[in-house]
Amino acid sequence: MYIVMIAPECAPAAKVGGLADVVFGLSRELEIRGNDVEIILPMYDCMRYDHIYGLQETYRDLWVPYYDRKVHCSVYFGFVHGRKCFFINDHSDKNFFNRGVFYGDHDDPERFAFFCRAALEFMLMSNKHPDVIHCHDWQTGLVPVLLFDVYKYLGMTHPRVCYTLHNLKHQGVVGEHILRQAGLNDTGYYYHHDRMRDNFNAFAVNLMKGGIVYSNFITTVSPNYAGEIKYSDESFGLGHTVHVHSNKFGGVLNGIDYDFWNPEIDGYIPYHYSADNPDGKYGNKDVLRDRLLLRKDYKPIIAYIGRLDHQKGVHLIRHAIFYALNNNCQFILLGSSPDPEINSHFWNLKHELNDNPDCHLELGYNEELSHLIYAGSDMIVIPSLFEPCGLTQMIAMRYGTVPVVRDTGGLHDTVFDAEYTYKSYHERNGYVFTNFDYAGIESALHRAIGMWYSYPQHFRELMTNAMRYDYSWNHPGEHYLNIYEYIREK
Repeated sequence: MYIVMIAPECAPAAKVGGLADVVFGLSRELEIRGNDVEIILPMYDCMRYDHIYGLQETYRDLWVPYYDRKVHCSVYFGFVHGRKCFFINDHSDKNFFNRGVFYGDHDDPERFAFFCRAALEFMLMSNKHPDVIHCHDWQTGLVPVLLFDVYKYLGMTHPRVCYTLHNLKHQGVVGEHILRQAGLNDTGYYYHHDRMRDNFNAFAVNLMKGGIVYSNFITTVSPNYAGEIKYSDESFGLGHTVHVHSNKFGGVLNGIDYDFWNPEIDGYIPYHYSADNPDGKYGNKDVLRDRLLLRKDYKPIIAYIGRLDHQKGVHLIRHAIFYALNNNCQFILLGSSPDPEINSHFWNLKHELNDNPDCHLELGYNEELSHLIYAGSDMIVIPSLFEPCGLTQMIAMRYGTVPVVRDTGGLHDTVFDAEYTYKSYHERNGYVFTNFDYAGIESALHRAIGMWYSYPQHFRELMTNAMRYDYSWNHPGEHYLNIYEYIREK
């Protein structure tokens, strides 16, 4: 099967979050299964060009419609760790992708609407007719709209569209000018509530809604999050739209790349280990303590790795730090915040705890250090308000680091409580709490710390249970191929 991914990110060249890992990991799995996969991305100036091999211009003069004129672009091709990637490089006075950032500018909807049009124009002009176009998040929501209402009539009648929702908090809500920019000039037609008009702002269009309405199949990144989108406020206003299109909607759990996240072969950690022989984990714990100047003592290390924002339960993360320190544990944090106020708060906290031999806060992101923290920690906290899928808990479990999570989204689908679950003992792999408050996270940490100290053999069994789970791309890859085959036949 010939598949084209259209996405705003692909790890490790252009990565902001988990979406980038999904695009890379799923593409790789599909290729392993014998499919031809290409990825189309913006050519950001801030990409990691050291992860792109053989980069060269492959299409020099691409003229992309933009309002009542055309913008000159060129397209580059290169391999991102074996993945075939095309990069749209615009030469407009708007300078869409040479901003020093991936996202965060006031005109992001305009930037990515242009990218959608450019990606399809490139496919048309280079005679690409894939079986499936797989689009990701609001940034590519206009692709199925343009394909169905514009490019189908220019000869692109073959492709079907699978559209994946990674996080419904961000939807691309913008004024009607975006339609005229993209060449969808019958604005009254698209403003209809059954098409692209935002469900709560009658004067705006919703790019993600357009993707939902016009695609052939919609997925989200875990089965439980799919249910939350339908039946709770986690839809952020799109619940009705998903209900209307529920006959083409389902949840597929993300995977992780076990060639990269694997303590048996990980080049970033000094001691390799496995579920059958986990003792190397304790050597990594000593190295981690030496690196971060933590005292060596008979205590568990609790970690947090990830973004610091309200979605991630930032107040509960802070509470967990002090709860751990007050209950004879050590705590390591690796992360930063896009919110200056939160970032400032954690810098002050870092200074406050700087001399504590049981605590280290690393404000930023360091790939090498993250691997060592996963390998050397005993537990990891993920107290998210909502979590569409979550990769952190899957990575942690692969490294035998027991997750302590809130019962939401993909965390519900992957972490099963040591005491309170329908799963058999050999399937239990972590600690789960329900209430998004201090008492909730304390209850789970109290049980986890208590088992570590009082029943070390049981904790070790929990650790090895977690390591034996298969959260690779093997199963999601099969699910997506089934979806592709389903929409090809329609």
